[in-house]
Amino acid sequence: MQFGVLGPLAVTTDAGEPVVVPGTKVRALLADLLTNRNQVVSADRLIDDLWGEDAPANPAGALQVRVSQLRKALNDAEPGARDLVESRPPGYLLRADAVDADRFDELARSTDVERLTEALALWRGEAYADVADAEFVRAEATRLGEQRLAVHERLAEARLARGEHDLVAADLAELVARHPLREGLRAVQLRALYAAGRQSEALDSYAELRDRLAEELGLDPGPELVALHRRILEQDAGLSAPPTAAIIRNSLPAQLDELVGRAEALAELRALLPRQRLVTLVGPGGVGKTRLATETARAQSFPDGVQLVELASLPVGDTRVAEQVLAALGAHEAAGTSLSPADRVVTALRHRRLLLVLDNCEHLVEPVAELVARLLRDVPGVSVLATSREPLGLTGELLWEVPPLPVPDDGDLDTVQRSAAARLFAARAAAQQRGFRLDGRTAPAVAQLCRRLDGLPLALELAATRVRALGLRGVVDRLDDRFQLLSTAQRDVPPRQRTLTAVIGWSWDLLDEADRTVLARLAVFRDGCTPEAAEQVCQTDLDTLARLVDRSLVVLDDSGAGPRYRLFESVVAFCLDRLTDGDEVRVRHAAYYTELAERADPGLRGADQQRWLALLDAETANLRSALVHGGGLRLAVALSWYWHLRGRLTEARRALAVPGAPEQETRAAPWRVGFALSQGEAIAPDDVRAAVAADPNGHAAWFAANAVIEHGDLALASELLTTAPVDTWTEAAVLTSLAHIAHAGGDQTVLERTATRSAALFADIGDRWGRLRATEWVGGLADMRGEHERAAALHREGLRWAEELALWPQVCAELSWLAWLAVQTRDYAQGRELAERAYGLAVEQGSPGALVFAEMSLGLAARRDGKLDLAVTHLTRLADLGRGESQPALYLPMILVELGYAVEQGGDPDAALALHIEAFEVAEAMTTMRDAVGPLEGMAAATRSPEVAARLLGAAAAARLAARAPAAPAERDDIDRVTERLRAQLGPERFDALVAEGAKLSPSEARAQL
Repeated sequence: MQFGVLGPLAVTTDAGEPVVVPGTKVRALLADLLTNRNQVVSADRLIDDLWGEDAPANPAGALQVRVSQLRKALNDAEPGARDLVESRPPGYLLRADAVDADRFDELARSTDVERLTEALALWRGEAYADVADAEFVRAEATRLGEQRLAVHERLAEARLARGEHDLVAADLAELVARHPLREGLRAVQLRALYAAGRQSEALDSYAELRDRLAEELGLDPGPELVALHRRILEQDAGLSAPPTAAIIRNSLPAQLDELVGRAEALAELRALLPRQRLVTLVGPGGVGKTRLATETARAQSFPDGVQLVELASLPVGDTRVAEQVLAALGAHEAAGTSLSPADRVVTALRHRRLLLVLDNCEHLVEPVAELVARLLRDVPGVSVLATSREPLGLTGELLWEVPPLPVPDDGDLDTVQRSAAARLFAARAAAQQRGFRLDGRTAPAVAQLCRRLDGLPLALELAATRVRALGLRGVVDRLDDRFQLLSTAQRDVPPRQRTLTAVIGWSWDLLDEADRTVLARLAVFRDGCTPEAAEQVCQTDLDTLARLVDRSLVVLDDSGAGPRYRLFESVVAFCLDRLTDGDEVRVRHAAYYTELAERADPGLRGADQQRWLALLDAETANLRSALVHGGGLRLAVALSWYWHLRGRLTEARRALAVPGAPEQETRAAPWRVGFALSQGEAIAPDDVRAAVAADPNGHAAWFAANAVIEHGDLALASELLTTAPVDTWTEAAVLTSLAHIAHAGGDQTVLERTATRSAALFADIGDRWGRLRATEWVGGLADMRGEHERAAALHREGLRWAEELALWPQVCAELSWLAWLAVQTRDYAQGRELAERAYGLAVEQGSPGALVFAEMSLGLAARRDGKLDLAVTHLTRLADLGRGESQPALYLPMILVELGYAVEQGGDPDAALALHIEAFEVAEAMTTMRDAVGPLEGMAAATRSPEVAARLLGAAAAARLAARAPAAPAERDDIDRVTERLRAQLGPERFDALVAEGAKLSPSEARAQL
């Protein structure tokens, strides 16, 4: 399929048959896709381009209709052509390999008269003529129009060189009339007229241009045209021949080593350059801008080559940029001319098509920008590729930020080998030390080095030069003294790149004193900061911060919840050495983050919970720094609830251990107790009471009281939870605790009332953590009633919520619940998998309660799946742990029953019976008689008397019925196993009679049968 845009849109089949594209909007869609051919155009952009503010009610549907119409038109003309329009997120792509504009671009690079003539013959009118008013084609149409005029100029120059003076003058007459202010065309016409002996017409043409420029633009002709006019007046005989131009050479340095990790960047830049006249590679020192620019330029095919101009040798602020370009071009001033250096550059390049690479522009931005602006305006055949640590700031400039090389997330060999930063370091280190290898032994150290050097190529290469003398581990160990470490004695490296200090110092020296002060202050932040934090802590404004971003010393990261300013680790180290008011800045830093944490604390208990969690997550490193530099106990108290939600118990205890003012000590007391209890530490009841009484607002008091439940002291927990809540959130939180207590005691009525009321209150507040906690006990109630599918659905939803919020303690709880339910419903493999995930999370968080819940399911799954040795190992450890509590652990009766079954199935019924009796006595002492049912069934399995066993089963069944706690499928298996044995021993009638007798006994009376 052939596409034409050099005139009205035209589509033809490969056989040359025209294709009818119906409808204005469909043609506009085709034009939009053609201007961005072989690239994805988003649906949103296409909708905006086609309809603007008059979009239909269903714009996505309307666009899809137009796409379908375009595909049909193409396919009707040439079967299979519908596939040229591809649907690719986030929009559509047109595969167009045969476009007249691309052929024109190819021909226009030539200096041959025939090929230039062929290029112009492709035109059928103005580019995109039938959709030229559309904004989305304007830039492309303008570019093509400019290129067309440039080809006319070059063709006229070539024909002048052949002596076709009259023909050129005649051909240019109409073109000059249509573009009367284009000085390049006018200059060629003047030379053609003069060479044809028509001096007066040449002077008249110049006068007309001068008058029109003055009237329409208020300008004078350019210096090159003024000089040409003077030569005509002087009847300069040399005007008959084309002007002497500089000899253009491809001046790129030879490639000495492989460019690592930039394949995608090279591909993008190589495709971009022919269509974009000014591309500036920006980035920090040492990121590899020069190397990327030279390798990009090496692949270009400009007719007059590529010219590299190195500007680093000029002093800061030097204005002799044009002279440097002229020297690189080898251009010499002709005798008798008095043009300025910039005019001479324009003259030398006027009729050339080449790529000019301007390297290291950051210290000469103003003069470089002035010259480049002139070239873009007056020399259409020249494209510029610049490298700089800050933009040139010109219209039409495309900024291409050169990123550091990707670094490995961890030390896994496969991950490290995929990292471009690691591959670069390994290649350079191997060049210095022949035996160096990137393998399983070296990968972790290489990963650490790459991360600490931020993936900056120059820093990695400097580090590689030290491997031979220090070894890899020695280099990594000395990174804290990186400025002493990272230097090289390589003689062909410029002085400003021989040390890391020089690389950063080059940018530092270009800043004024005020900007240096702000940059140094930014170094106190850890892992970046928001614009607001930077303004307050550094006492600066957004303009200053923007300048530092422009100069590639500060990186703007907009990939997360909001923009953040970041400094590379090496820049941080450099700036901290130059921070003169560090104490004052750190005080402001600590104050800012303390106030932030205090604003976040109430926000973590409402509808904005997710936003505040994300914000505090992003500021974790800054918060830790603030704790050390002035935030102290006040900040620790403000962060306590956040730490609990994230499961950072050890961090919380460490921070809260710091002494503070009396008021802060009072507020910290219940948090300290609550976190200690959460990590399994025993606290005397009176100490718990004293800490709870000290809490002024109820939140921390509830936290400490709730932690008591995990230690099995339900009476103390109930006592502490009787205080009237001070707000709705605390009321809802207290209800979750009461639901927990009710679940432990088997009181379904209280459990249902408290859990559902708590869930409703938390829903009204918008606290998703609270809804999770309340729903957990609603699920517990469903499990208790034998509604296992409903319970699993509730906990699966809870797991999804918890993972969305990254509430890892709750993730652990939901995984454990789902593991428990899987075991109860005989899915032992799933139970083990879920429990192992929960156990791993619990280990990470250092939460004893979560570890117990997870290991419980591991033990149950192993026992019921016949893995008795593994079950005994898990269950014995849990039993010993539960017995060691000051109050018997809530889980102890269940664990003893499971251990009893495992021992009984292993062939020791007497030991099993002792365990079941112990379980019953623990449940009786805890007054949680629901937990006495399992021990009765276990005793029935272990006792040697079948008559007693049958009565025990009857009493257990009656207790289950009274407690509304039917046996789960897995529990049913144990009961059925014992029942089948007893029926065989006693006979069905005798067994049923004994069971009926047992049903009349209380659990305690049944126990007395033994």
